[in-house]
Amino acid sequence: MRTAAVVGAILLAPAAFAAPQTLTTSEEYLDYSVLDTAPASSNVLQADVLASAAAINQQIYQSINNPTQWRKCNRNNAIYRREWAAFSTSEKKDYITAVQCMSKLPSKTPKEKCPGCQNRYDDFVATHINQTFSIHNTGNFLAWHRYFTWAYEQTLRKECNYKGYQPYYNWPRWARNPAGSPALDGSATSMGGNGLGGDRCTNQTFYGIPTQAQPLIEIPHGTGGGCVDSGPFKDWKVNLGPVFTDVTCTPANPETNFTNGLIGLGKNTRCLRRDISSWTSSQWTNDQQVTKLLKSKDMKTFWYDMQGGENPFSNNFMGVHTAGHFTTGGDPGSDFVASPGDPWFFFHHGQIDRVWWTWQNLDPKNRINAIYGTVFLADPTAANATLNDSMNLGYAYPGTVTIKDAMSTLAGPFCYAYI
Repeated sequence: MRTAAVVGAILLAPAAFAAPQTLTTSEEYLDYSVLDTAPASSNVLQADVLASAAAINQQIYQSINNPTQWRKCNRNNAIYRREWAAFSTSEKKDYITAVQCMSKLPSKTPKEKCPGCQNRYDDFVATHINQTFSIHNTGNFLAWHRYFTWAYEQTLRKECNYKGYQPYYNWPRWARNPAGSPALDGSATSMGGNGLGGDRCTNQTFYGIPTQAQPLIEIPHGTGGGCVDSGPFKDWKVNLGPVFTDVTCTPANPETNFTNGLIGLGKNTRCLRRDISSWTSSQWTNDQQVTKLLKSKDMKTFWYDMQGGENPFSNNFMGVHTAGHFTTGGDPGSDFVASPGDPWFFFHHGQIDRVWWTWQNLDPKNRINAIYGTVFLADPTAANATLNDSMNLGYAYPGTVTIKDAMSTLAGPFCYAYI
């Protein structure tokens, strides 16, 4: 009875969790173990049920353990990020216009730091490329990308007059048919559709994970692979990268030197390519896989399950992060380093942040500040990351924050949650 009552309350009254709430004094969190089974319905995702429980717990935890900040950021004034499918037509068009605006504003990165940067959007791509070996590690990957996605949202608002907030792409909802999702269906209110099938790399029969030369997983071609030819981003230009790509016919970047800090930052203008793959999404970003990730017992488990396992990609396991990239694939989507060159990146990492936010707030007392791993990718002998380590976004966005600043979406520079 208790399970049914809790699940029913979450599903039938989601708006109640976004309503204003006074400061609570009872530190009693919703026990998500009672939510193990959602009602049998094709419209109910177990991961969404757990996200609703996380939303309740976050408010309780923040009001009790950080009351000063709570008075500044609470249910009365927090921003609520929503899935793209929940945006109205006008809201979608406003977001699309703002992203296109970014591609027309002058770059703030000095040419000697990024010879290929053509606009403000490229500043974000360049920062991702520049900092990839210090951000793609177990210690601050999630915190850095939370800050990165938030700063991108703030730039859209401050420099392109966008009035809304960053959407996310709810992987499980579209796992069986990503090309049919409102984000990728090629309509006038999408982020563009699939790539053309006729101009893909004809000498390439699969995409290899982790590398094309030594694949542990071979992703078959979808129906696309070439330049995106539908939707508002059919003429989108990719200027930077590649750095590491699975698309064998992508022209090489003129900057290839790892030692001078310019790798991938030369001008290399080309079309946006995609090869949307339900083969990938249906196996690794479905509701079962996301729910399994959300039930990770600790940060180490969560990190490795998200990324493809402690022995990456063994046992035919891709993980939601990699699978999200290869749901769209193509160039630069399949290039983890230069992947923000495809504007869909921010939808994918909005969902990465949402899933981490959910996991954190299912047990906030033990997880809000949970951190694991070293400061450098693939080097277990490096120093462990700490909450006091600082992060910045180079020329893309001013300021420096610590990892601790980015651990709660209701604290630090942030004031948002998810619905």
